[in-house]
Amino acid sequence: MTTPRRSKTITFSLPPEMEAQVRSVIKEDDLSVSELLRQAIRLFMEEREWRRRERLEWLRSRTTTAQNETGRRDR
Repeated sequence: MTTPRRSKTITFSLPPEMEAQVRSVIKEDDLSVSELLRQAIRLFMEEREWRRRERLEWLRSRTTTAQNETGRRDR
């Protein structure tokens, strides 16, 4: 009895130049295409989350600053 596959397969296309770069990296770093793409997607997702948190913090600081300025004007 075989174990069900836990990973999903995604198919996508790349321009020839980018595919050549991928092939070069996987050869240099001794990675599979799948592992390289997992690492790249993981990094992208981490950076995306970081940007989202930075944006939220910036919005919060703007709101706090605006509230503080409004409070000063009311005095």
